[in-house]
Amino acid sequence: MKIDWNRRTCARRGHITYLPHETHLQERLHASTALGTAWRCLRCGDFVLGEPHGSGPARDAPLVPRGKALRDLFILRFLAVERALRGLFVVLAALAVWQFSNSQDAVRQFFDKNLDVVRPVAVHFHYDLDHSPVVDTIRKTFGYQHSTLLLVAALLLAYALVEIVEGVGLWWSQRWAEYLAVVATAAFLPLEIYELTEKVSWVKIATLVINILAVLYIAVAKRLFGLRGGRAAFDEERHSASLMEVETSAGVSAPAPAHNG
Repeated sequence: MKIDWNRRTCARRGHITYLPHETHLQERLHASTALGTAWRCLRCGDFVLGEPHGSGPARDAPLVPRGKALRDLFILRFLAVERALRGLFVVLAALAVWQFSNSQDAVRQFFDKNLDVVRPVAVHFHYDLDHSPVVDTIRKTFGYQHSTLLLVAALLLAYALVEIVEGVGLWWSQRWAEYLAVVATAAFLPLEIYELTEKVSWVKIATLVINILAVLYIAVAKRLFGLRGGRAAFDEERHSASLMEVETSAGVSAPAPAHNG
């Protein structure tokens, strides 16, 4: 089933109407009904009863996203939420590393004490804790210097800040955020591919595929880096989809009525 993004958005946010000063446009955008005057919504094109939400020259009418632009906005906001949530999780990881750096000795003692407690259970199930990769990895972290852990926490916070700023920018459909999303996401793709060579998991595969699709979609759909005509073509596409622009063009191109002389 095809989604009508215009009416879907109007049902959630309400209609947007506008009274242009140009007389020929007023005739195209308003209608008189038994219930009163109705004006066409600049998003869905339906006639809406009541006074217009704004007025002025047609060139000053709000540029309301319609159709494909609304679909793109929905996808960008989905990515924005994913980026913001990822940023928050990384902040929590940075705080955990920072907290660990301040109590490294206490955590080591706690770990060794509890390792001795579970050792008989591990022996019962024929599991060698002393040569366990997980245990070895945890023990290696105890050997990290305090300054190294602080550096890791700082780098995690910097990464989290980039993700959160990127998410906020994508939510408001800022072009700089789209560039940031493409560059930042593409920069980590080699690392994600390398991790797959170390150990394959469905989570890693899904993450890699989503990030690749996100880079391609944003770059192509938003015409970044000069693709498909670049910014000029993107702005022209947005304006050509505007209902006010469509009606203005229709008014200009409409043939003048013939006069019998």
